[in-house]
Amino acid sequence: MSDIWESIKGTKVLSSEETDLLDRQNSRLVTEFKANQLETDARRNWDLFYKRNDTRFFRDRHWTTREFQELIDENDGDSKRVLLEVGCGVGNFVFPLIEDQFNKNYFIYACDFSQRAIDFVQQNPLYNEDIIRAFQCDITTDTIFETIKPNSVDIISMIFVLSAIHPTKFETVLRAMFRLLKPGGTLLFRDYGLHDMAQIRFKPGNKIGEKFYMRQDGTRSYYFSTDELDELVRSVGFDILANEYVHRKTINIKENVDKDRIFVQSKFKRPQNTLAE
Repeated sequence: MSDIWESIKGTKVLSSEETDLLDRQNSRLVTEFKANQLETDARRNWDLFYKRNDTRFFRDRHWTTREFQELIDENDGDSKRVLLEVGCGVGNFVFPLIEDQFNKNYFIYACDFSQRAIDFVQQNPLYNEDIIRAFQCDITTDTIFETIKPNSVDIISMIFVLSAIHPTKFETVLRAMFRLLKPGGTLLFRDYGLHDMAQIRFKPGNKIGEKFYMRQDGTRSYYFSTDELDELVRSVGFDILANEYVHRKTINIKENVDKDRIFVQSKFKRPQNTLAE
């Protein structure tokens, strides 16, 4: 099995077969009743996801410091910087950082929509509230400010998080991230990109709305274009440091596997001159 990575600025050019598959998705959409039920049951569905999969579903993300150099901080001062991971799951992002002694220079906040996921984080042998605090939170509300003050975070990571939230709430979430960051702070972002293999393979009956889908387990996924993300974060007030598609092709000749994954990888900055609240 081998992975080939490349950065491509344009959208993927679809084959006629892929275009047909996307068109067929519109033949039967998720009903309005079902879509509303998915929104109501969103937390329950993620709790059930972690109940079924325990800590085994996602692999540890050892690639983050390679892709996001901002995480490598050479701060020699006495005060630690602050990192917030939004949508921490069971800790596949934060615990590799702690193993690499990233916490020498940072205090880490980690939040997730699922209480069951937070329970797994807190049960990890590496969990120590001197260096990390994990808590359950719905980031589409203001409850996160009960734990973290505005203008207090140096770096926020959102890795495959925003796509799981209803598109009508994207702006609300990003405005909260903007408020949490210090002026000059950075939001590190990675999520599913437009025409990713997973989007194309959805069958009729799974599409909720434009680029928004229901998985079999009741969780949901949105597929971003760089253009819409650019417009969205600028409307909130962010400066854009990077915003591009990343293509990953996974090839296994022996098992006849050829998967074309597309992600959006971005870095957004709260301008230095923005007023504190």
